[in-house]
Amino acid sequence: MSEAAPSTPLPQSGSDGWRDEFAATMKLSWPLAAANLLQMLTYAIDVIFIARLGEAQLAASALAIALFGLVMWALSGLTGAVAPVAAAELGERAPALRPVRRAVRMALWLASISGVMGMGLCLLLGPLMRATGQEAAIIGMALEYNTILVFSMVPMLFNNVLRSFVSTLDRPIFATAITAGGIFVNALANYAFIFGNFGAPELGLRGAAVATIITSLVTLAAYVIAIRLDPKLHRYRIFGRWWSPDWPRFWHITRVGTPIALTITAEAGIFGAAAFLMGNIGATQLAAHTVALQIAALAFQVPFGVGQAATIRVGYFYGARDTEGMKRAGWTGIAIGTGFMAATALAMVLIPKPLLAIYIDPWDPKNAVLVSFALKYIVVAAAFQLADGMQAVAAGALRGLQDTRIPMWIAAFAYWVPGIGTAVWLGFYTSLEGVGVWIGLATGLVVAAVLLTYRWARREKLQLTSRPARAAQT
Repeated sequence: MSEAAPSTPLPQSGSDGWRDEFAATMKLSWPLAAANLLQMLTYAIDVIFIARLGEAQLAASALAIALFGLVMWALSGLTGAVAPVAAAELGERAPALRPVRRAVRMALWLASISGVMGMGLCLLLGPLMRATGQEAAIIGMALEYNTILVFSMVPMLFNNVLRSFVSTLDRPIFATAITAGGIFVNALANYAFIFGNFGAPELGLRGAAVATIITSLVTLAAYVIAIRLDPKLHRYRIFGRWWSPDWPRFWHITRVGTPIALTITAEAGIFGAAAFLMGNIGATQLAAHTVALQIAALAFQVPFGVGQAATIRVGYFYGARDTEGMKRAGWTGIAIGTGFMAATALAMVLIPKPLLAIYIDPWDPKNAVLVSFALKYIVVAAAFQLADGMQAVAAGALRGLQDTRIPMWIAAFAYWVPGIGTAVWLGFYTSLEGVGVWIGLATGLVVAAVLLTYRWARREKLQLTSRPARAAQT
């Protein structure tokens, strides 16, 4: 198949103005942001069904998900590195059928290998729970759930690679539609296997894990069908000769993706550590922290999607060696992400109780103490919304330049030195307590935003925009 002409218009040097770049970024961002929000709803469905089994089952699933979710999120960053790699190939010589096909194939290989390793890490849940002093009954239920749940990891990582592929090829709406469909599959499977409906066995908590596996496999099948039926995507034949290795590309994706995975681990780790800190302050403060953090996480899904779009847009121009295009794509993404978070910050200040009502009844007298703490935390969350949006998109723009190693060290420093350091000091050595912990979280995010944006601003002086000469294709 000829590669002489691009299948769709891709960025050309000097062809896009700021207005065009804004439109292109928005077109790519909103389906990705919507898919992120829908993914959160998928997890919420699990919680809703498991909660009907009882508090013990909900606690057991939460412990398993804490480890599984961290590993899964980190490995999604590792395998998702296919997006900037494929985008650069498209920017250099669209449609780049062979380079993109090989990059996606090697990303699927990486998903298989890292997924098996991730399953092994998740099976360490038992020793981890015993080391942290969890109740024996809770440990037993969590292990039953976790032992089944881990089998969803590899198909989930396959889905992550295919989502990156369709998004890079200008089909992000597929990710939105497939994720939305997965919500209904997940709800039906939970209803069937947890409670024994539709003739399915009544498995209780184990049924929720079975539902997750079914949802991941159905989602994978949907991606395969969508890619097969779409002419633009099908021409890449990404499932052809799947057994054939391309080790240089495999290791390139691994080199780009490993720092992303470690960055995600550092960021997730500080929020996990904050939960332990809040638990030492008090159970009510921990509950309020959890609710307030869920609201902040909900808002974060939009700049996270914008950051994913910025990775692809900057990657296109990086492949084309168009420094002006890189500049427009990066700064446009940062402006969109930060602007959205300014709106959410305003909402947190003006209407905090309606936002809390997403998760609890803030007007119920029995929730009065919890709500009073949550309202304080949301005010701090409003203050760090701008920084959170800025650091997410700046990191995404740098990933488009395949610059991930130094941003990893920036994130590790920002979150774990000024971030957690401030949280411990203000939370335990001043009267601020929980508010002090949240100020620590905000400090880490602000430092990360400043340093990552500064690195993006200096990208040309740091020679980050210089793409190496194209290797000969075999």
